[in-house]
Order: sequence, then C-alpha cells, then structure tokens
Amino acid sequence: MDPRPGRARPPAQRRSQTSRTPTRPEGATPRSEPAVQRRFWDERYRSAGADWSGEPNTQLVAETAGLAPGSALDTGSGEGADALWLAGRGWQVTAVDVSRVALDRSAARAAPVGAAVAGRLRWQHQDLLTWSPPASAYDLVTAQLMHLPTAAMNALVRRLATSVAPGGTLLIVGYAPSDEHTAGMTAHYQEIFFTAEQITALLDPQD
Repeated sequence: MDPRPGRARPPAQRRSQTSRTPTRPEGATPRSEPAVQRRFWDERYRSAGADWSGEPNTQLVAETAGLAPGSALDTGSGEGADALWLAGRGWQVTAVDVSRVALDRSAARAAPVGAAVAGRLRWQHQDLLTWSPPASAYDLVTAQLMHLPTAAMNALVRRLATSVAPGGTLLIVGYAPSDEHTAGMTAHYQEIFFTAEQITALLDPQD
C-alpha cells in the first residue's frame, strides 16, 4: 500500500475460474435505474437459496491480507461473505447493498459466528447509485465485481474514493474487456467492463 494519504491501490481484474459464459456478468444488471436495481436483486436473492459460493473474493483476500484491521466499507456486499471474512479478521465493517433480501440473509449468516464477529458488522440498506458515504471515514473501501454503465460506475468510484481515510486503501475488483470470462459478452455489455487504468484515471493523484 502506498503510504501517502489518499492513494488508491490499483484495481485487480479477476480471472474466471470456469469456462462457462453466463448470459449476464456477475454484479451486472440490465439497467441502472434505482427501482430496477432493487427489484432485480431482491428477486434474484429471493428466488434461490445461497446465490454465491459463501467464500470471500480471492482478490479481496490477497490484497488485504497484509493490512492492519481498521474500518472497512464493503459496497455491494450481497450475501455478506466478504464482510464476514473481514470482520473475522478484526475489521469494523459497514456492509452496504441495494437488496434488503441480501442484507437480511447476511445478518442471518453472521449470527452463528459469534457475538465478537457479529458485533463488528453493520448492515446498511442503500442505493449505491445515489448514496454518498461519509468522507475520509474508512481505512479500506472495497467494491467487488461491481459492473455498471460507464457514467454510473465512474460516479460511484469517485464517491467511494472520497470515503477513504488518509493512508487507506481503495480496492476495486472487476472484469476487464479482455478477460476470458467476458468472451462472447463484450459486444452486448461492452461499457460495463473496465481496466485498472480506466479506474485509476478517475482518481485525483493528489488525494
């Protein structure tokens, strides 16, 4: 981690662990309007059991393993695997998601891990398309596999960057257009994929 205040860790592009090509990338919705997002994700979580693996994102684990625990903001927290993993390692975690169904499921998963870990978790229902987190509040701000149309994604990244405390880390993980996981989808969903260079270009190097 760059020790200078406000510097962001360059994002990592996750590689697929399977050759299957989904009809829609993970973390993406057909449209970005708030009402559509809420309905889409609530229905997705409501219509199935555990939707994801229950394991933390491998890039999150790799990039944060050497960081001293502090305050963390997990955006698009889904079923809570990343937030639970961070809390289990001593982080005070605010986990934010647009889906109330996902947040309720996350809280239920947190209960059996014990009061010490559960007490380090705060579940917050917010629309990330419009919500602004408090400024300079978190030692770690993470967005895992968040894929939105370019304008919405750019605005989100800039808002998240302002919430990183001096000396903290901003970690954005997603699929790049060249990623094998996006094969066959780039033409239809081209604008939702991004590179590390595109994300870092949004950030003020003086922050």
